Amino acid sequence: MPNHVKTIRKKDALKYHEFPTPGKFEIVPTKPLNSQRDLALAYSPGVAEPCLEIADEPLNVYRYTNKGNLVAVVSNGTATLGLGNIGALACKPVMEGKAVLLKSLAGIDTFDIELDAEDPDVFIQCVKAMEPTFGGVNLEDIKAPECFYIEEQLKAVMNIPVFHDDQHGTAIIASAALINAAHLQNKELSDLNVVFSGAGAAAMACANLMVSIGFDQSKIILTDIDGVIHSGREGLNKYHQKFAADTDKRTLAEVIEGADVFVGLSVGGVLKKEMVAKMAPNPIIFALANPNPEITYPDATSVRDDIIMGTGRSDYPNQVNNVLGFPYLFRGALDVRATAITEKMKIAAVEAIAGLAREDVPETVLQAYGEERIKFGPEYIIPKPFDPRVLLRVAPAVALAATEEGVAQKPLKSVEAYREVLEASQALSKGVMRLLIRKARMHPKRILFPEGGQDKIMHAAQTLVDEGICHPVLMGDEKRIRARAAELDLDLSGCEIFDHRQDTHRKAMEDALYKKRQRRGTTREEARSRLRHREDYAMVMLDQERADGIVSGISKNYGDSLRPGLEIIGTRLDKAFGVHIVLTKTGLKVFADTTVNIDPDAETLAMIAIQAADLVRNFDMQPKVAMLSFSNFGQSDHPRAKKVAEAVRRVKAERPDITIDGEMQVDPALDADWREETFDFTDLDSDANVLIFPVLDASNIAYKLMRHLGKAEVIGPILVGMNKPMNILDRAGSVSSIVNLATITAIQAQRRKYMYD
Repeated sequence: MPNHVKTIRKKDALKYHEFPTPGKFEIVPTKPLNSQRDLALAYSPGVAEPCLEIADEPLNVYRYTNKGNLVAVVSNGTATLGLGNIGALACKPVMEGKAVLLKSLAGIDTFDIELDAEDPDVFIQCVKAMEPTFGGVNLEDIKAPECFYIEEQLKAVMNIPVFHDDQHGTAIIASAALINAAHLQNKELSDLNVVFSGAGAAAMACANLMVSIGFDQSKIILTDIDGVIHSGREGLNKYHQKFAADTDKRTLAEVIEGADVFVGLSVGGVLKKEMVAKMAPNPIIFALANPNPEITYPDATSVRDDIIMGTGRSDYPNQVNNVLGFPYLFRGALDVRATAITEKMKIAAVEAIAGLAREDVPETVLQAYGEERIKFGPEYIIPKPFDPRVLLRVAPAVALAATEEGVAQKPLKSVEAYREVLEASQALSKGVMRLLIRKARMHPKRILFPEGGQDKIMHAAQTLVDEGICHPVLMGDEKRIRARAAELDLDLSGCEIFDHRQDTHRKAMEDALYKKRQRRGTTREEARSRLRHREDYAMVMLDQERADGIVSGISKNYGDSLRPGLEIIGTRLDKAFGVHIVLTKTGLKVFADTTVNIDPDAETLAMIAIQAADLVRNFDMQPKVAMLSFSNFGQSDHPRAKKVAEAVRRVKAERPDITIDGEMQVDPALDADWREETFDFTDLDSDANVLIFPVLDASNIAYKLMRHLGKAEVIGPILVGMNKPMNILDRAGSVSSIVNLATITAIQAQRRKYMYD
């Protein structure tokens, strides 16, 4: 898989963290505070009741507060993410990042806490004092050997899970990968001779966990900047003494000879080609230093072809990434109210991750990573970092281990039932754009931007190139665009800039437009005149397949941008229509028609419903269509209600495979429990995810209210039904919305190529 995050610039990173709001997350209330009664319940006097219940029974804190889903990410910044001892204040962005991962991947709420306390005992005292607040503690970026002492002491005095991810997160993922690599190399864990480069927190945790899963401690040798950690070496701390080797060898070059496994947790370039050549047959090399591994994948594989290798990088096979572990470990521990994270719980996570890599990889994961085939083998020994199945394997395994070991205050009753709960919690909205971006990367398409000189378009083009989403073509005066890009500090070297006035195929474009429109009253002179406009020229280029798609409209009204497309590109269906994807905390909803048809008749509504349902299937969802109205199931004889009911009948007759019902109001469409109580005859078996509006004003107002008042993320408008992919931007759209729409346009181009060529 190519590395698509290779061009992160300083200004981009700073802008990301500063705007639109400083930092990476916020606190959002889960209860209403809209009235005096709400205030009385939330604070005084109502809040006294749960306080008294907790005072009477401490475990009630899990019933009445967020403790059970709240983790503290705590650091003093003494060993920050390759930056060293930058202090508590400067490490805050990293801790916020950890908090975002816990929330996004496992639904865990988090406070990041940066302690200005390098004294280990002061640090311990501070964290211990916060135990009533949290359900777990994730220690992060604390230097060794203090980190070992801090974790030991906190685990001894606290009755909630304490986990140092730098140590154990790396250990869990590396151990899972080692189990599979050893299996593929036909070697027993207990027979493997292992050499470490690096003897810090991660290396020590890896060595200890490897012993727990079956490695022979006497066959593990650690090296650091001063050479081999051996029994005769002075000044070793108690953690290193455990692995001090009885050997007269003193350098990495000496101990690597005949080794089966190399684990690098040090610095780039320390493992040389000649060292690799001296390793045992069928060696395993985990070069995990980031961003530069101890040896690169090309260098290692150029020496010999019997290697299985892992790194910390996404552009080489077998990325050993902590994100596979800590979110799901905490999820399982929190859900059974574990009092600790034990060795058996870590081993359970190891075995779950290793086992998942041996399973068949589903189509959704293949699509997400742009792969036609992923199969357990030398280049796939560990699941992909964003495989959604990891949550469903690791959390239940950890929860079950905690239950069996007796550290679960809320023991797991059924693994399958728990897995179903986790699966239901995986809102597609969290990853929908990530999924779509990866689909677009599979076969990047050439997308025209007629308004290439607009600032937002140039910013978006920069992102599209950096992410490998498509090949953007900015239309306009090249000198002006490059000058403005320089003022904005943008690097457009990966973008094509196309000045239609200089096009050598201009006469062919004129002929094509004249032929297209000559029986619609367009003269040759009028065709020539229209082609002075970049948008018209772009439409002809798309029609003549000199491009794969168009994104325009940031500087015009929607209708003014749509009209050239309808006239030159034309519609594949009788009519085109617009769709907005609305991403909420509860999932993904599709709104249609939001942009084109002002007052569609029953036939048009039926067409919109069918095409919108098929669109939803692109997101790996089963469409549940609600045909909206002011009336519920025949309560009104008004023509607007009757046309919706007629549209439902048409869809059911034409496409019985689509789950659809109506006419109905929003309440029964989105409240399945109320609908079942009131209208138990409906065909919908869950909340609707496709909402078809009866008139344009209702849908257009609805999605904009969701964006501004509901704080939903809105993607679109997506134009459906055109002969070739074109989409029109919302004039108020952000750079992010342009990137999203260009991504969808690229995917539409991919699908058109597949379906019609």
